Amino acid sequence: MAHLFLPLVKHQSPIPTPSLQDRFGRRIDYVRVSVTDRCDLRCSYCRPKDFDGYAEPANWLSFAEISRVVAAFARLGVGRIRLTGGEPLLRRNLVDLVSDIALLPGVHDLSLSTNATQLTRHAHALKEAGLARINISLDSLDRDCITRVYGRDSLGVILAGIMAAKEAGITPIKLNMVAMQGVNDHEIERMAAFCIEHGFILRLIEAMPVGEAGRQTHFLPLDPVRQQLISRFDLMPCASELGGGPARYWQTRDGRSQIGFITPITQHFCATCNRVRLAVDGTLYLCLGQNERFELRPLLRDGASDAELEGAIRSAIELKPHQHEFEQAPEHIVRFMSQTGG
Repeated sequence: MAHLFLPLVKHQSPIPTPSLQDRFGRRIDYVRVSVTDRCDLRCSYCRPKDFDGYAEPANWLSFAEISRVVAAFARLGVGRIRLTGGEPLLRRNLVDLVSDIALLPGVHDLSLSTNATQLTRHAHALKEAGLARINISLDSLDRDCITRVYGRDSLGVILAGIMAAKEAGITPIKLNMVAMQGVNDHEIERMAAFCIEHGFILRLIEAMPVGEAGRQTHFLPLDPVRQQLISRFDLMPCASELGGGPARYWQTRDGRSQIGFITPITQHFCATCNRVRLAVDGTLYLCLGQNERFELRPLLRDGASDAELEGAIRSAIELKPHQHEFEQAPEHIVRFMSQTGG
C-alpha cells in the first residue's frame, strides 16, 4: 500500500507590528508635522504682536525631507500624522505633500490643523489628495471678538472655509476653541449649538502657558464648563475614540455631534501622551511643555541612511520627559506655540 506523504507545514509566528515606545512605556503613534511657522493671523495666545523671529526658509525642511521623516516614523509604527503650522496652507503646493504622505505605507490617519482662511481655495483638492480629517481654529462667532483675538476681522473667511470643507466631504470637521476667561467664555454654549446644528465636533481647550503670549492668556478651567454643557445639551459619554488625541468626548443623544474637552492644566494627560512634534526646521520636540529636543535636519542633509534616521528617532524618543510642568514652572517654555508646531 502506497504511503501518502504530506509536506511538513511550519507554523510561523506572526510578524510583530513595529512599535515606538518611550522609556516610560508609552507608545508613540502620532506625529504633528509643522510645514511653516508663518501665519496670516496673530492670535493673542500664540505669539506676541511684535514677534518676527521666524525660521529662515533655507532651514525649512523640503517636502522630500518631510516625507522621508514621516516614512521613517511610519516604519517604526507611527500611523497618525497631522500637518500643522503656523498656518500650513500658506506653504506653497501643500496639496502635493498631502498626496505624498497619504500614499506612504503605514500612514492610516492623515489630518490637518488650519485657521481656515485659505481653505475655500484648497478644500476639494485636499480631500482628493487623501486628507482624512481636519481641525479648524475658531474661538468665537462674534466679529469683534475675532478681531481682538486674531488681530484682524477674519470671521467671514473662516466660516466660508469651514463650509467649503463640509461641502468637499471632509469629515469629521473639528472646531478648536481655546476657552478664555472674560474673552469668549460667554460664547461657549453658542459655539456648541453651532457645531451641533452642522454636525461638527467642538473641542474646548484650556489655554496653555507656552511662551509669553500663552502665559498672558486668561485661563479658564473646563470642568465647570463641561458640567454646564452636559446639562444644557443632554450629553452622554462618548465610547468611541475620535482621533487618538487627548480630548475626552461627550456626545448628543442622537450621536450627531460631539464635544471634546482638552485639559492640559486641570487634568493633564501626560501618562498617556502618544505624540511628538516636528518643527519646520527639523527640530523634533518631545513635549509641548518641556525643552527636550532633537535636531533631525543635520542628519537629513549629511546623507544619513534610512537605518541611521530610524535610529536617531528612537534615540530622540528616549528624551521624552515624564510630564510637562505648566503649573509648577509656567515660565519654563520661552518659545511660542507657532515655533513648536501647533
